[in-house]
Amino acid sequence: MNENQRLESTQVTPSDKKSEKDYSKYFQTVYMPPSLKDAKKRGKEDVKYHNDFKIDEKFRGMGDGRKFYIRTYGCQMNEHDTEVMAGIFLSLGYEITDTVDDAHVILLNTCAIRENAENKVFGELGHLKALKRERPDLLIGVCGCMSQEESVVNKILQKHQHVDMIFGTHNIHRLPHILSEAYLSKEMVIEVWSKEGDVIENLPKVRKGNIKAWVNIMYGCDKFCTYCIVPYTRGKERSRRPEDIIQEVRHLAAQGYKEITLLGQNVNAYGKDFEDMKYGLGDLMDEIRKIDVARIRFTTSHPRDFDDYLIEVLAKGGNLVDHIHLPVQSGSSEVLKIMARKYDRERYMDLVRKIKEAIPNASLTTDIIVGFPNETEEQFEETMSLYREVEFDSAYTFIYSPREGTPAAKMQDNVPMEVKKDRLQRLNALVNEISAKKLKEYEGKVVEVLVEGESKNNPDVLAGYTRKNKLVNFKASKSVIGQLVKVKVLEAKTWTLNGEMVEEAAEVR
Repeated sequence: MNENQRLESTQVTPSDKKSEKDYSKYFQTVYMPPSLKDAKKRGKEDVKYHNDFKIDEKFRGMGDGRKFYIRTYGCQMNEHDTEVMAGIFLSLGYEITDTVDDAHVILLNTCAIRENAENKVFGELGHLKALKRERPDLLIGVCGCMSQEESVVNKILQKHQHVDMIFGTHNIHRLPHILSEAYLSKEMVIEVWSKEGDVIENLPKVRKGNIKAWVNIMYGCDKFCTYCIVPYTRGKERSRRPEDIIQEVRHLAAQGYKEITLLGQNVNAYGKDFEDMKYGLGDLMDEIRKIDVARIRFTTSHPRDFDDYLIEVLAKGGNLVDHIHLPVQSGSSEVLKIMARKYDRERYMDLVRKIKEAIPNASLTTDIIVGFPNETEEQFEETMSLYREVEFDSAYTFIYSPREGTPAAKMQDNVPMEVKKDRLQRLNALVNEISAKKLKEYEGKVVEVLVEGESKNNPDVLAGYTRKNKLVNFKASKSVIGQLVKVKVLEAKTWTLNGEMVEEAAEVR
């Protein structure tokens, strides 16, 4: 079977589910497992753009009198996918519910980055089995990145036969068809395409709130870091056309959204797949900064693709915030080479220097993995020294865990767990120390805060974020929710700021 061949939805009857050997045969007809060799050969000719998405009339009213519930795991990309699926559900006549108890369709939108995320999903599937037994007409589906993994689909087939639907990240626009088949057959429907996925425009969305919005500018990743499953679960890099993105941002600005985040697994690679023009993230940001919206962010960056022109555009400021998330993963050039990050410590530090020279007040955050195969104590100390030198505002830190299907999973995981935990603890102590030091500098100063709502811990306190993505808690009337206000910082903690709202201020950071 050609790797790029579209795989149509297939139904599995109970008689098909006999043994592990039978599952293996079955997968040859519905699923192509990840292949580093084949994936690196993938071309551009298979990606098509569709601007004509619409709900087929035969599916209209499918959801009348029915409710849906989506539980989302993982990154902002998954959150955005959930917004699209919710939009499709509403277009079909379904209603949203915030509990599984009265839902007619339950979807688990999954993440494949870490083993812990997978364990949570399988645990939830176990809990849902009793619910399915009580209500046989309930549809349960698994979608998202985990669905693109052969081992996951195989495990669901063997141990969770109460699941009705499995579909991948490329199949979201096919949701009406998948639901229809699941209702008609009452047998497991699997639709996972091994092709790279098309770019589908005009998909309906149900956004969370009306203050901040996500806008997907590209899909997939071509970097093939040895530890990462994303190039297999999300496919090759495919950029949306700039005119479609700009139109969406203008529409959101007209609706009153105050902050928009441009999303992609590697946003810095935006436009590199265009064959008809030279147009990158810097060009896109330069156009979007002219739109009347208070704040524009983007995530996530790959240092390898962060070019000088993008820095030049970001330095223009305005609605382009001065917070940049720049994952480094390790401070050791040797470990970075094993990770296939395609840059070394010196190149990363050179990029940091360029950013700080152009944007002196830039706030940098990062991702770091400790305990990667063969990481020595000296190499870990290089990560610690890099963190001290850059003085990141904060970091997401992780213990390395192998992901099946990635090259690193074939390496010997030879750093003992107790060593990994010790290194993580030491790194986190440094992260906390520098974060507290950075936030201490805000005491007595005035910051601009986008008020998002009540504090999670105290309904009498409001919470919001600064341009540098610092969480600020303060007391004020709930009438300012959704607005940009000035807050004087009275107290700095390790990760948050406490303050009071002020009317006028000479200094806003």
